[in-house]
Amino acid sequence: MATVYLATDLRLERRIALKVMHHHLSDDDRFQSRFIQEARAAARLSDPHVVSVFDQGQDDDIAYLVMEYLPGVTLRDLLNEQTRLSLQRTITVMHAVLSGLASAHRAGFIHRDVKPENVLLAEDGRVKIGDFGLARATSANTATGQQLLGTIAYLAPELVTQGTADARTDIYALGIMLYEMLTGEQPYRGEQPMQIAYQHATEQVPRPSIKNPGVPEQLDELVLWATEREPDERPDDAQVMLDRLREIEDQLGIAPLPARGRPSPATPSDDSDGETKLLPPSIDTTGATTVLAGTRPLDQAAANADNAERLRAATRRRTTRGWWIAVVVVLLAAVAGGTGWWLGSGPGSMIAVPEFAPGTTFPQAADELAARELVAVEETESSLEVSEGEIIAVSPDSGTRMYPGEAVTITTSLGPASVQLDSLRGMTLEQVDAHASDAVISVRDDVAEVFDGGEAGTVVGAQLLPAGSDDGYACLDGCGAHQGDELAVTVSAGSLPDVANVSVEEARERLDEVALGAADETEQWYSDDIAKGLVIGIAENPEGEEWRPGDTVTLIESLGPEPFPVPDVAGMTRDDAKAALEAAGFAVDYAGIWNVVPNGLTTATGTDPASGTEQPLGTTIYIQITATQ
Repeated sequence: MATVYLATDLRLERRIALKVMHHHLSDDDRFQSRFIQEARAAARLSDPHVVSVFDQGQDDDIAYLVMEYLPGVTLRDLLNEQTRLSLQRTITVMHAVLSGLASAHRAGFIHRDVKPENVLLAEDGRVKIGDFGLARATSANTATGQQLLGTIAYLAPELVTQGTADARTDIYALGIMLYEMLTGEQPYRGEQPMQIAYQHATEQVPRPSIKNPGVPEQLDELVLWATEREPDERPDDAQVMLDRLREIEDQLGIAPLPARGRPSPATPSDDSDGETKLLPPSIDTTGATTVLAGTRPLDQAAANADNAERLRAATRRRTTRGWWIAVVVVLLAAVAGGTGWWLGSGPGSMIAVPEFAPGTTFPQAADELAARELVAVEETESSLEVSEGEIIAVSPDSGTRMYPGEAVTITTSLGPASVQLDSLRGMTLEQVDAHASDAVISVRDDVAEVFDGGEAGTVVGAQLLPAGSDDGYACLDGCGAHQGDELAVTVSAGSLPDVANVSVEEARERLDEVALGAADETEQWYSDDIAKGLVIGIAENPEGEEWRPGDTVTLIESLGPEPFPVPDVAGMTRDDAKAALEAAGFAVDYAGIWNVVPNGLTTATGTDPASGTEQPLGTTIYIQITATQ
């Protein structure tokens, strides 16, 4: 809507900013009227954080403003250079802008165009907001989407949906600007302005900490409060939001950076004509400026010329006799400015990241960083070497220099990671080693073996031993574990050697081949199948466990069939004696001639072997028979 020139006020010997309305807007009477009216309203604001309006006038049909000249950059320039700001610099800017807007809101004015382009950052550290009251005048003209894009990025939902604005409209724009300073980007993006406007009207601004984890929760909540879609849910005006910001400053222990004092007013020089474009003197000042009457009537043009000539003459004299003073002043200013920059926002203000001792926890590290005006952000990961809760790493590294308010990432240990082991039953030892290695679990070297009759070399038992503990638990069919634990494995040694029906000496040799020893003494059992002196088998382990290589076993030696006493059949008839012997398990024999003699006429007189002697079952007993008298 206007072109701004750097100009020299010859009467007051100061540099000013001269804002001249574009020619193509001069035909709009309503625009000119509003331009003049709102410029006068802005001039009535007296606040150190508002760009001052010194005068307003009109030359023919072109209106202009005489404003305070503030050497420096805009907040947009600073964001383009640094992407996002530190917490202290962000709070400094917000504190100043809120103070200026609070003054305006108390006076009944709203800005309607709060954005980084309208926040001026002076070289001496002062922060001011400009273009008060001009957004309304701008809205009276049509602009392209590209021209509106910067403003649309900070547009409150009610302006999109209803076209109304009040102090809470400025608050919404402040919330968007605070989000951008904390994250380095605007919350909504789109190729067309309407896409951005639609997002403002339908979506909730996200927390800045999602993009920048170093943002404290208090500033998160301040952004969300200021950018509520419903105006009634926002702060009523800038003073309410400023009061909350001051509370946050106390909670975080962060104070706004002070200004370093105003620079000396610039002195115009003879060659200023090449730098500054001035309009011809205004005939009709519309009452914006009042000039005190002199002691005698003066022609206005002559007075201006006389003042200018005196100023130029004085300037030439000062230049002739004091050029070296200017050099010294410039050098001193450069040194002072450089020192202020170095200590205030340059490398001199940076803080070294401390080195943390082994075993330090996150709360301890956060306290130490807070004492150095740095913000701690915690991340976690599993670790075998570092105990749970202790620091694993720091980013940036210890010794790195950072600006106050920047975030340091502290990675702490969750301890060993949890893992799940599958069933190990039937695996070979190599397969168990591979599976355990994938889970970062070690297999103990002292692998046990048992003679269980299974396939030799396959796993038949497993016990999980937690790191640092000797108390394990069964894991043959799978179990939960932690990385760094140990696995004790038992494998099958196959079957015990077959020692049945061989001599004791040969049985000992067979046992020795599989690393089993044989006790000197043997157990002796009767056996109907194994001949006397041969081995029946291996006795059971008295502890009820399976035999392992290296154990000493006991052989079972056969005594042959078990003997039983021969019944006494003397005095019985032939048939009764035979039945008694057969019932006892013996075979019976007698002289065949007695088969033709009736049983009642026979009497058994004895046996061979004799009655009472012990004989193996099945032994043939010969019955001695005589005829009955």
